[in-house]
Amino acid sequence: MKTIAIISISFSLLLSCSAPQERKADKAPEVVSLLGTTYFEPERSQEVQHKLDSNLAVAKKNFQEDPSEENYIWYGRRLGYLLRFNEAIEVLSEGIDKYPQSYKLLRHRGHRFISMRLFDRAIDDLTKASQLMTPHPPEVEPDGAPNKLNQPLSSTQFNIWYHLALAHYLKGDFEKAEQAYIECLKASYNDDLLVATIDWFYMTYKREGKDELAESLLGNITDQMTIIENDSYYKRLQMYQGKLKPEDLLTVDPNAEDYDLSLATQGYGVGNWYLYNGDTTKAVEIFEKVISGKSFASFGFIAAEAELARMKNNTEQ
Repeated sequence: MKTIAIISISFSLLLSCSAPQERKADKAPEVVSLLGTTYFEPERSQEVQHKLDSNLAVAKKNFQEDPSEENYIWYGRRLGYLLRFNEAIEVLSEGIDKYPQSYKLLRHRGHRFISMRLFDRAIDDLTKASQLMTPHPPEVEPDGAPNKLNQPLSSTQFNIWYHLALAHYLKGDFEKAEQAYIECLKASYNDDLLVATIDWFYMTYKREGKDELAESLLGNITDQMTIIENDSYYKRLQMYQGKLKPEDLLTVDPNAEDYDLSLATQGYGVGNWYLYNGDTTKAVEIFEKVISGKSFASFGFIAAEAELARMKNNTEQ
């Protein structure tokens, strides 16, 4: 395994790069980052805000009329899409109190604990969900933010393993992440799920120094794959295969609607590639670029933040 050199970083500069939002009066932050930065529900265009608010209003009305397991889930999910994580977790927690055997409610609260950087609590929820779901057959999970084909692609079972593995990865517990990704791979039944799982699984193996196992995963990635929504993961895998250059992934159209999300997702993969190949300086530069964006709830953003926080902790010890 390559030894990754830990360099001294100007963390005052690092924190200034993470673009803290202006505090809104009488509102607690939705996220306190691993670097101490606070994030609030962002300003949006009138059209986007109206759509999100309308969807929340419908979910809230359905919940008030019938506080079923499903309506608790959708009320919590709609709050989560607004990045109102504190309220989402409050609703989902109330639902779990009422439906303690609900692996679905645990799956969604676990996701939101990841959004809030509460990885241990996410692991507790998602581990319990993985146990409770065992006797149940796989079922497609409806999308709250439909893709371009309006076609749900994942199952509840996939999402539980995927988020559990990710929570371990973000903590830096790559051995436990590996075990969860093994299960997640079994639930990856289409090309979109396959590229998402294999990308994180590949990075996990590389961070463990299991280079041969990492490379063996890339044999599943072909030019004939049909990718509907996980294009950024597909590009990262093509970079690992040598079909794309790292700089290709960092060239994102700033006018694109999903600019910040693409920058976070693709940027973290590139930064991590430099990190496990021994170029810590370049990795830090890219991680800082990622957290200077606006997509603070995306997994690439959180992962970049986690890497920088670990480096900071190592320099202080």
